[in-house]
Amino acid sequence: MSLSRRGLLAASGAVGAAGALGAGPSPATAHSGGGGGAVRTGFDRLAAGGYRPLSGERVGVVTNPTGITRDVRHVVDVMHADDRVELIAVFGPEHGFRGTAQAGGSEGRYDDPATGLPVYDTYLKSGRALADIFTASGVDTVVFDIQDAGARFYTYIWTLYDCMEAAALAGKRFVVLDRPNPVTGRAALGPVLQREFATFVGREPISQAHGMTVAELALLFNGEFLAKPVELTTVTMSGWRRAEFFDATGLPWVPPSPNMPTPETALVYAGTCLFEGTNLSEGRGTTRPFELLGAEGVDRAWAEAANALELPGVRFREAYFAPTFSKFQGTTIGGVQLHVHDRASFDPVRTGIALLVTAKRSWSGFAWRPDNWIDKLTGSTKVRTLIDAGAGTDEVVGAWQDELAAFRAVRRSYLLYR
Repeated sequence: MSLSRRGLLAASGAVGAAGALGAGPSPATAHSGGGGGAVRTGFDRLAAGGYRPLSGERVGVVTNPTGITRDVRHVVDVMHADDRVELIAVFGPEHGFRGTAQAGGSEGRYDDPATGLPVYDTYLKSGRALADIFTASGVDTVVFDIQDAGARFYTYIWTLYDCMEAAALAGKRFVVLDRPNPVTGRAALGPVLQREFATFVGREPISQAHGMTVAELALLFNGEFLAKPVELTTVTMSGWRRAEFFDATGLPWVPPSPNMPTPETALVYAGTCLFEGTNLSEGRGTTRPFELLGAEGVDRAWAEAANALELPGVRFREAYFAPTFSKFQGTTIGGVQLHVHDRASFDPVRTGIALLVTAKRSWSGFAWRPDNWIDKLTGSTKVRTLIDAGAGTDEVVGAWQDELAAFRAVRRSYLLYR
């Protein structure tokens, strides 16, 4: 991947527009202080500025239960009650605007009981079909405000991508209100998607853990991937530093989806979600999804093998649990629980690979999902075929270093914070 001249111009133009609207600094002047609970989200800054970037516009908001203020009011409720902004529509993603649907579901089209606003369903809609929804809603500007979890296969960033593409097709402005990457923005980690494996868990070639905020991703999408860039404004945060985990922000955590209950879930998710591509449980149906992994017949040998690797920042406990839904529903199974003791040195993707390698070696029942979903999650056949060939953790991780270095070079030009 190379950084195009169009990408550089798109990135600098979008940030410049945001700065001119009082919506945030350029990369060269990004705020480097803050912390200790001083973070103000993009919405906080938008509201404090009297919604000036939305003045005279009919506005629709793409959001879910994470679109909240520091005092846990939903941004839709706040905007609907404020005469300074003309909010006329809401667009709900997977799990829905108010969050009533489980994984793989949405709320459909309805009128919101609290505000009376029409709510349109965007889940699994893209291109012209989604553009037609934006057109039918009557909005001039589409605003995006959703908390991300920091992994390529967490689908809200592709809702962002699809909505940007559709807004461009429909001739609408697009405004992204930024929120923290809960697992920091320090580094991009893991394999980079190959385009032939593109799905809703990865539309474009970014790394498995991208280390970016949604506003930074929007700039990257606009500059590198969208055939028709959208008229984009990013409203940045103030007080956020790239090395900060979510608990340092002072912001309230709302689960972005039913199986992302805590920031600790997000910490391991970029690695352990790979178990969705196997016949082992990834912990759905427990109180610790993605921290508990296992299957019927797994015993202490797996935890012992994983601990023997002495992976930085994490230890593994032999664990037994009975999922209430999803894989092995109602059956007591054995496996491991991850215990991260040093977040700064913990590498979720390397850890996820090590767990796949040791699971296959220590449990004879290990198998990939028949549809090779693991290839969609990792972005190519490399991880599956290398592990099947007996490769160890270092060999698998080494296989993607060149592509990761190329992505990191592109990514650097779109970062907004220090």
